[in-house]
Amino acid sequence: MENFEFYTPTKIYFGRDTHKKVGEIIAGYGFHKILLHYGGGSIHRSGLYNAIVTSLREHDIAWVELGGVSPNPKLSLAKQGMELCRAENVEFILAAGGGSVLDSAKCIADGAANPDVETWEFFEKKREPQGALPVGAILTLAASGSEMSASCVITNEEGWFKRGFNSPYHRPLFSILNPELTFTVSPFQTGCGIVDIMMHTMERYFTLSENVDLTDHLAEGLLKSVIAAGKRAIDNPRDYEARATLMWAGSLSHNDLTGAGRQVFMGVHQMEHELSGMYDFVAHGAGLSVLFPAWAKFQYPYATQRFCQFAVRVWNLEMDYEHPEETAKAGIAATEAFFASLGMPVRLRELGIGAEKLEEMAEKCTFFGKRILPDYKPLGKAEIMEIYRLALG
Repeated sequence: MENFEFYTPTKIYFGRDTHKKVGEIIAGYGFHKILLHYGGGSIHRSGLYNAIVTSLREHDIAWVELGGVSPNPKLSLAKQGMELCRAENVEFILAAGGGSVLDSAKCIADGAANPDVETWEFFEKKREPQGALPVGAILTLAASGSEMSASCVITNEEGWFKRGFNSPYHRPLFSILNPELTFTVSPFQTGCGIVDIMMHTMERYFTLSENVDLTDHLAEGLLKSVIAAGKRAIDNPRDYEARATLMWAGSLSHNDLTGAGRQVFMGVHQMEHELSGMYDFVAHGAGLSVLFPAWAKFQYPYATQRFCQFAVRVWNLEMDYEHPEETAKAGIAATEAFFASLGMPVRLRELGIGAEKLEEMAEKCTFFGKRILPDYKPLGKAEIMEIYRLALG
């Protein structure tokens, strides 16, 4: 087991009607003026916006607001939020939405508290924030795990670079998780979320570290629970227990629990950032569902036993001791079939993407030759290109 630090300062309020307590919770921290940050019109249509502002008024919390966060959130909107926070002396940011809204809120929090630094330098790893505005969340989509994670990912339209970085300042003070708020999430977005949740654990499971039995079983149990709950949520979107399982699994999948004691490199995420950074219409979960099977087909010969364990323990497949590579391939095929059963694409051509920009994406993923991604077989430009080609179909 590798040395590790495990830090989870976020307080979770989980369950029905918990979002109605948001004013009381914020007042308890002593904040008097906040930024309410959200995406499109869904929080208005669902009634969530009215519930939030009612609770804020009841507890004398003043607010300014900024909507318009898109999937693959943009640096340009975050910069508007930074300026608004400074001009209005905002003390706290409340993100109401999914992972994109949370990432945008975290970026705003970094920039607002570090006005003399170009925020993009944090994402380029040239600087580190010296503080940030505190952030809280009301989650409306089970997917990214950003409600408990240290990560923040943003897209810079100047060059269409999608980059992320981790900071302890990114972990929210609190997150409100009411599974009922996900009942109206579309089947496609539900599928994207299921893939993202699974990938946050699978990319901690397939690592260069020695097997860590306790962490393995935590990861495998989470994956099996998500597979079962995912099927039920697609069939019956108002299945509270299925939605609750997905929501809590999303948080646990990305708060570092399922990677404790391991090295984590998240290579599929790195390659997907280039895909959805270049093709802004690609949902993150859909990009992952395309790239994981291709990555796995490329890497399994270099970690066959690990892929066999995944096949046997997660997918309940029989071990072929004479031909272990067949078991490894069967586990990959089972994962790909499950993603497809959710309505997720498993080939780039299903997204309308051909070979035209594969080389540019590979170059960006290596930071133009400045990095090689650690992996069972390390990933330079040539290897990344091969995985992108495998993903074409």
